[in-house]
Amino acid sequence: MGAILSSNGSGSSSGANNSFDKSPCNEPCKRQRVSANSFEGYPRLIPSLPDEISVEILARVPRIHYLKMKQVSRSWKSVVLDSQLFSVRKQLGKTEEWLYILTKVEDDKLLWYGLDPLNKIWQRLPSIPSAAYGDEAKKGYVGLRVWNMVGSGMKVADVVRSWLGRKGAPERMPFCGCAVGAVDGCLYVLGGFSKGSAMRCVWKYDPMANVWTEVSPMTTDRAYCKTSVLNNKLYVIGGVNGGRDGLMPLQSAEVFDPETGLWTKLPSMPFMKAQTIPTAFLADLLKPIATGVTSYRGKLYVAQSLYCWPFVVDVGGEVYDPETNAWVEMPSGMGDGWPPRQAGRKLSVTIEGELYALDPSGSVDGPSTRIQVYDYHEDAWKVVLRDVPICTHADSESHHLLTGLLGKLHVVTKDAGANIAVLQAGMQNCGEDSLGSELAPETDNWRVIASRNAGSSELVNCVTLDV
Repeated sequence: MGAILSSNGSGSSSGANNSFDKSPCNEPCKRQRVSANSFEGYPRLIPSLPDEISVEILARVPRIHYLKMKQVSRSWKSVVLDSQLFSVRKQLGKTEEWLYILTKVEDDKLLWYGLDPLNKIWQRLPSIPSAAYGDEAKKGYVGLRVWNMVGSGMKVADVVRSWLGRKGAPERMPFCGCAVGAVDGCLYVLGGFSKGSAMRCVWKYDPMANVWTEVSPMTTDRAYCKTSVLNNKLYVIGGVNGGRDGLMPLQSAEVFDPETGLWTKLPSMPFMKAQTIPTAFLADLLKPIATGVTSYRGKLYVAQSLYCWPFVVDVGGEVYDPETNAWVEMPSGMGDGWPPRQAGRKLSVTIEGELYALDPSGSVDGPSTRIQVYDYHEDAWKVVLRDVPICTHADSESHHLLTGLLGKLHVVTKDAGANIAVLQAGMQNCGEDSLGSELAPETDNWRVIASRNAGSSELVNCVTLDV
């Protein structure tokens, strides 16, 4: 047990039962001698100690060691896989927030990596099980029209064109255009394309058990939808699905309750601004689509655009209030000033009650990439950080991601050396004090808290989990 509770030493390990890139513990775990007493059919967790006390001890162990803890004994494995341990961690204030990054690598495979930001340790997650449905091969023609849509984080046009010249490529493309979310201590992957058809399947990753399981599917087939969490429920907004006329934007929305495992339909987005298009021709040509969503002040704020490849016109957005179960138009200052689209999405995050958005550079001579914060009282966006040190890679549609981690603003990007770099903003805090107090335009405002070699992989999405 000493090897488990100690964080001394360094090195790397590999094997069928260990998915860490590196670990601070390089010594094998020694199996404990146990007493004749048992806990749930297994020997006592720690000899001479009541199991209730042992659980509180194990709850204090850093989460990076939990995969090894399962190998100590059957009783330890039983505890690690029991939700009671996580409830104790929460009661003791020992939960840890990790960053999870989804990447696309060669052969169009999606890989997840988890980062323990305090110990600077990366963990590679198991692959998501393949999604295959017998009737989807018959609907593959829909994939030929995917080029009519550009989605979040991936070059859909390039992907589909590559399908035409590569035998068997559609079979290697499950979850293209999937959405991701995190709620109740678990990671979710939702929908996407499989063999050219939008899916409604949902997969859940349990970080303690380190396994993926399929859960209740969405009520609607979706790809490139947007997700957000509000009141410990996972909301899914918009996206696209296929029909005889190709891919069509969705105005529908639904919500998942992790306690019941059930999906509930919400009122569809009215897309009020889309109804004010001056001519019938433009109304038929430009299709409304949700380009971003964030939870803010107890409501869902959805940024919207009118779309016809390759043109996008920002048209503000709409707000969903769970108390009234209704949509209203987004405040004009928020909608009109929301930073423009990037790769079919708008990057935003709420930290300590404040809404931040990333404003990408528009041209070589134009303004550099900036961070803006929304002033609710003035209904206006204000710049708080300039010259975000991100690199642009010609072969990547998603150059950067925005997230909140440990109460601070972070940008995930690929640096000049093709490494995934996690940058932390140097603001003193991300609360009300940051409003109206623009920082100096220097890269010293950012520091790299972790990095790893990414090779030719592309960034797709990221979420945080506090477990």
